[in-house]
Amino acid sequence: MSIPQSGGGPIEDFSQLAELLESGNKPKADWRIGTEYEKFGWLTDSRKPLPYAGDRSISALFAGLQAQHGWTPIAEGDNIIGMTRDGANISLEPGGQFELSGAALENMHDVAAELQTHLDEVRGIADPLGIRFMGIGAAPEWSATDMPVMPKGRYRLMTDYMASVGTHGTQMMYRTCTVQVNLDYASEADMVKKLRVALALQPVATALFASSPFFEGKLNGHKSWRSRIWRGLDNSRTGMLPFAFDPGFGFQAYVDWVLDVPMYFVYRDGKYINALGQSFRDFLNGNLPALPGEKPTLSDWADHMTTVFPEARVKKYIEMRGADCGDQAHINALPAFWVGLMYDQTALDAAWDLVKGFDTATREELRVDASVRGLQAQAGDVKLLDLARAAVGLSHAGLAARGLGEEAFLAPLVQSLVLEEVQADRWLKIFHGEWAGDLSRIYEASSL
Repeated sequence: MSIPQSGGGPIEDFSQLAELLESGNKPKADWRIGTEYEKFGWLTDSRKPLPYAGDRSISALFAGLQAQHGWTPIAEGDNIIGMTRDGANISLEPGGQFELSGAALENMHDVAAELQTHLDEVRGIADPLGIRFMGIGAAPEWSATDMPVMPKGRYRLMTDYMASVGTHGTQMMYRTCTVQVNLDYASEADMVKKLRVALALQPVATALFASSPFFEGKLNGHKSWRSRIWRGLDNSRTGMLPFAFDPGFGFQAYVDWVLDVPMYFVYRDGKYINALGQSFRDFLNGNLPALPGEKPTLSDWADHMTTVFPEARVKKYIEMRGADCGDQAHINALPAFWVGLMYDQTALDAAWDLVKGFDTATREELRVDASVRGLQAQAGDVKLLDLARAAVGLSHAGLAARGLGEEAFLAPLVQSLVLEEVQADRWLKIFHGEWAGDLSRIYEASSL
C-alpha cells in the first residue's frame, strides 16, 4: 500500500488531472525499472505472524535497519510506519507484510542486486531475533484473528469499508503478498499499448507466479488464492478495465474512471480524514462533505489514484499487479518478464498481436481460470499454456535485444513451461507427498 503522495499544489483546472499522468512521459533512455515485493514475517518458535511492537517485531527490525544500515524512519504520529534510503522505501501492508519499494533502476542486474542487499540486511537483523520471512502469495494457515493491525490511519479507514463493499477485501489487506513491477512509457500512445498488453497478459503472470493454494490451514481449490481474493474485493476499483480497449482510450479516459471510484480519505496535517464513499468530482467543486468548501490539490489526486486496484494501474508509470509473491528467483523473474515485453518495441508489438483479438469475455475468463488452474487455464480456444509460452518467448527475445544478459532471470519461468507446473503445483505435490498433509512445514520451505 502506498505512503502519502506528493503530487503538487492546488488543482486550478480539470485538465491538470490528465496532465499529471502525461508528465510521466519519458524518452526511452530514461526508462527505469521499479519493483515492489511483499513478504510475511513470522516467529520461528510459534509460527505466528510478526507483530508491530515488542522485542521481536517490525519495530525491532526498523530500529536495526536504521542503526545498522542507515535507513531513515517515516513516521505517522508516534509510530514508525516505513523507512527510506537512496530512492527506495520500506513500507507496511495492513497485516504487517514487509514491503520493499525499490529505487528506479536501469537494468535487471541492478534490480536483483537491490533485492539481495535488502534480504541480506533484513536477515542479519531478523535471524538473531527468531524472525523469518515467507515468499508466498497468501498466508497458508493464519486466520483473520491471528493478524496484527498496523498503526496506519489509511488502513483503519479501509478495513471497515472493505467489509461493506465486497466479500474478500480484508483478506487481501491482511493475508496476501504480491510482487509487482513499475515501468515507464514514452507517450500517451505508448502508455495505451503497454496498458492493453499488460491487462491482457496479467492472467499469464497470475498463472506463472501462482503460489497460494492454501488458506486457513487447508486447500482452497485455487493455484492463486490471492488472485481469487481480488475478484471479491470491490468491483468499483478492481478488474481488467475493459474500457482501456475502447477506441480513443487515453489519459483522459483513465482519469474519468478514477474520478468515479469512491474515495477513501483525504490526507491533511499527518492525519487521514474519513471520506469513505464520497466523490472526487464533488471535491473538485468544493462540495466534499468531509472538507466543506475546500478544493483538492494534485497531492490529493495522486493519493486517490493509489486507491484504485486494477490488474494493471496507471500513475506516472504502469504497475503490473497480477502476480503472487514467491521465492527469490521468481521475485526477480517477474520484473524481467515485463521488462522484456515492454521495453523492446519489437517484443511489445508482437505481444499486442498475440492478444489484440481477445474480447472482454476472453480476457476475464482467462483471469478467472488462471487463478483456479494456473497454466492449465483456458478460455474458448485460447489455452493459457500456449499463450504463456509465446509471451515468455517474446520476453526472452526482448531482453536479449537489450544486450545485457537479463534473459537469464527468466529461468524459473522457462522451467515451469517445460514441466507445465508452477510453484503452486509443486507445493501441492509436496503437501500430498513428503509432508503427508502437514502444512506447518511450508514456513521453512518458503522462507526467503
